[in-house]
Amino acid sequence: MDKMYTRKDAANLLGISLATLDAARIGGLISYVQYVENGCVFFTETSLQEYIARCTHRAKPMEVNATYRKKRNGRRA
Repeated sequence: MDKMYTRKDAANLLGISLATLDAARIGGLISYVQYVENGCVFFTETSLQEYIARCTHRAKPMEVNATYRKKRNGRRA
């Protein structure tokens, strides 16, 4: 069985606030365990890893142009 983390521990591990963690939980971005209705909320290691994977974005490749100027298409005389 996975290790269970409280809200506070999970937020510290993820480096986010409790409000952000609750918003992710309510929004369905992270799965949680709640044994009793209106009881304590726990998060598993697997659910934290899935949340990190879901929120991680790939870096975009660098553009070739180092300036904002566009190249001219016409010929100069």
